[in-house]
Order: sequence, then C-alpha cells, then structure tokens
Amino acid sequence: MTVRIRFAPSPTGYMHIGGMRTALFNWLWARRNGGQFILRVDDTDQQRNLDEALGPILDAFRWLGLDWDEGPEVGGDYGPYFQSQRRDLHDAALDKLITSGAAYRDFETAEDTRAQREAAEKEKRVYLSSRVSLKLSEADITAKLQAGDTHVVRFLIPRGRTVSIDDHVRGHVEWDCGLMVDPVIARGDGSPLYNFATAVDDGQLQITHVIRAEEHLSNTPTQVLIHEALGNVLPEFAHIPFVASPGGKKKLSKRDIDKYRKSPAFQKLFQLGDEVLGALGIDPAEQSLSPVMVAYYREVGFLPSGVLNALARLGWSLDDETENMSLQTVLENFSLERVVKASAGLDPDKLMSYQTYWMGQLSADEKLQGCVDILVRAGLVPENPDADMLALVDAVVKLAADRIRVFGDILGMDEFFASTESLKYSEKDFQKRVVKPEQAVDLLRELRQLLAATEDFTADAMHKVVEAFVEQKEIKFGQIAPALRLSVTGKAKGADLFPTLELLGREACLNRIDRAIGTAESMKVV
Repeated sequence: MTVRIRFAPSPTGYMHIGGMRTALFNWLWARRNGGQFILRVDDTDQQRNLDEALGPILDAFRWLGLDWDEGPEVGGDYGPYFQSQRRDLHDAALDKLITSGAAYRDFETAEDTRAQREAAEKEKRVYLSSRVSLKLSEADITAKLQAGDTHVVRFLIPRGRTVSIDDHVRGHVEWDCGLMVDPVIARGDGSPLYNFATAVDDGQLQITHVIRAEEHLSNTPTQVLIHEALGNVLPEFAHIPFVASPGGKKKLSKRDIDKYRKSPAFQKLFQLGDEVLGALGIDPAEQSLSPVMVAYYREVGFLPSGVLNALARLGWSLDDETENMSLQTVLENFSLERVVKASAGLDPDKLMSYQTYWMGQLSADEKLQGCVDILVRAGLVPENPDADMLALVDAVVKLAADRIRVFGDILGMDEFFASTESLKYSEKDFQKRVVKPEQAVDLLRELRQLLAATEDFTADAMHKVVEAFVEQKEIKFGQIAPALRLSVTGKAKGADLFPTLELLGREACLNRIDRAIGTAESMKVV
C-alpha cells in the first residue's frame, strides 16, 4: 500500500502556526513511509474564502521547505485539488447516498428543529432528528422540490450500532450511533458541507491516513459512516493534540491576538515584531503578521530550521533529552507512537532557543547574506551593495555577535548605516543622559577634543583615552559613557562602546558628538 496523506487548508489568510505543525506531521509521515503528500484546498465556503489568501499559505510551505507531490501548482492524477472544483464528484456521491437510502431530503424548517431541540433539553433527553421527512412519498418530495420548498440533505445515521476506530494517537475510540443526530451533509442546492465533502474527497484521492488536530475527532464518526455508505476504503486516523497558547490549555487562536499581547510569555515576541516590522515599514498591528502566523517568523527573520525545530517539538519528541533537531533528524525518527495526547503549548522562550541554536550553526557567509537581505528590505543598504558596504555589514554582524538571534535584529543597529543628520535619538534617554545632567555637555565637549587629537582611533586606544579622561576629571565612568553612547548611536544600549566608536570611524563620531552637543544646548535653552 502506498501511503497517501493530505493536508487541506482553507484559504482564509496567512498560515496559522498550529495548522503548519499539523501539516508538518502529515509531511513527515508521508516522507517517512515513502508516500505522497497532497495539498487539497478546502475552499467550499465561498463566503469565507478569498482567492488571494492561498498564495501566503503556499509561501509558508515553500519557506519551510515542505514540498508537495500533488495539489496547486503541481497538479496530479487525482485532481482537481480545489474542493470548489469538485462539485461533479460531490453531486454524484450525494445522488448515490440518496438513491441508496443512506441520505434523505429533510423539509423541516429551522424553527421546527429548534423547537425539537428545546423540548429535548427541557425534558433532559438526548435530541435526535425527528425524521418526519422520511414519511414523504416520492411524489410529495417531487412536489416540494418543484415548489422550491427549503430543505437540506441529511445523512441517515444507523442508530442500532456503534462506530469505532483505532486511532494512532488516541487509541480505541467508539461512538454510540443511537446518540447521534442525522447530520446535514448538503444544502438544498446540493452544495456540500464539510464532513460530506471531506469524506468524498478523501475517498476519491485514495487517502490512506488522516492526521489532523484533535478537535476533528468529533467529525470522525460521521465521516466513517459516509465512507462506508460510499464504499470507500476507510483511512487510518491520527488525532494529534492542538497547539495551545503559552502557559495555557486553550487552543492558540488569531482571535485572541489582543489578549496575547498582554501575556508575559508572548510579550517578547510581540516586542520583537513591533521593532522589526516597524523598521520594514509594515504595520505591527497587522494580525496576519502576529506570532500566531507563520508569515510573522519569515518577515521578522527567523530561520526555517528554527521554526521547524519548534514545530516538531509541539506534541512529539525524539527522546527525553534531545531538543535541537534538524528536519532530517526529525524525519529519520518520526513516528506517531511518540505523539502525545495532551495539548502542546507554544513556548516562545523555547522557540527562541531553537532559533538561536540554528543561527549559531550558520556559516559567516550565510549569516551575512541573511542580514544583508533584510537591511536591503528596510532601505538601510542599497540593492546589490558594493564591496565596501558588504564589509561594513560584515563588521557590524561580527560586532553584534550573539545579539543577532534573528536576522531582523540587525535592524536595531541602524546607527551604523545612518548619516549624522538622519541619526535618530531615543528622546527619553537623550534627555536623561545628555540634556539633564549638569556636566554632560561640557564633558562631551572636552572629550570630543581629546578624541579628535587621538591619532590611533582604535577601540583599545579610545578606551585608554576615556579612562584617562575620567581619572583626570575625577568623575565616574558612568558620568560620560552613557552620554557618549547616546551621542554617537542615538541609543542607551548596544554593542560594546569602544568597538562601536572604531567601526563608526573618527569623522562620524566627531560629527555626531557635535550634533548631540548642539541638540542638547538647544533643548536647554527652550
């Protein structure tokens, strides 16, 4: 048997990180077993889906290096791969179920159904479909259809049996059909609903394994019964844990973005996004680029290997110790038996630790290229930078060292790519360190003269100059160093001060100190 596995995203926007984890597990199982990984686009609900939303989903797969054997852009022998284009298959299957008596047209109104449910609740009994429409003759049904009476198509649940599966993650699961409502499988116009379309398409695509999040477990008995009624070979099931929000047990959801922003566990990721996306000219409030979406990690400058490592560990482990794993290592060891049942919480700190590890595995050239690419996007470096600019970026990357955890972190060192005139000061810190201290401006002016006269403008030489200055003026290092840093970088924090001065160069440092002195004096006058 050739393993055939599908992932069926709905094109509703950017790829959700939880959906990407499910897709990864599907991809891993297909590749581990020498099978085919299929992308089928579940775009049945036309009011909910946007055609342009598919592109970012496919981009997420490409960015992570997860290829597909059949589906959009690549085709295949079992197409079409858009559910909306499979209506003929759905119509034929619906006719088969109705003709065989496995489904029926239900003309009860929504009000009738609601009243029956309320009565069942009041009497504290299980609500079951009344099935009054089954008493209609063929002539009655034809007359109602010709009259345009509103109706739906329901699947006729065989109430005298149970449905059971042996789930690869959940184990043996059973459902009592005597407690199940006859589910609506199609609207009156024949357009299919989720459970019906899914069973039809999985059967036609000859899907052998269905790996999906645990919230779909409740859909399984209906789909199993539809498979049986259509004569399909039943696929094997594996219902994996959903991805939970950090520190909680509730499913990670884009609807809770505002709440996540207030979560201590998530704040670092949001802060990183605000800084990097803002520098790229992207509105950080754009929900499609929150930490809940895959696109966020690509835009901010995470590595695919870091994100894949984190995704693989959401509900699966190699053993009790190994944390950092390449995709190849995960692939060689992946099994559904090591998937846990409990919800897997997204841990931002662990995610960043994986990212930091894989950033450390890059060669110097790879790290340089990643930083250049995002600097170009931010407009800090021209496209096709020359050798001098590449050398500058390389020097900044080496100076930053471990401070660059994601490529977007290089944008926080924009002082090395700004002119003296365009350098932006942190207003609050500039006031605190340069404007308000009584001696700061005078000390800067004196130190500036010493730096200008220093023949050797290296980090070591300037360190000695400042130390001698501090000793001569009988002040503390902290009375001049913060003001000096603010003057030349515009920031209160950053890479080591003296290597920073050396990299900026004598002319830039002196010009920036002059500008800082002038700016501070004008503020004091005001």
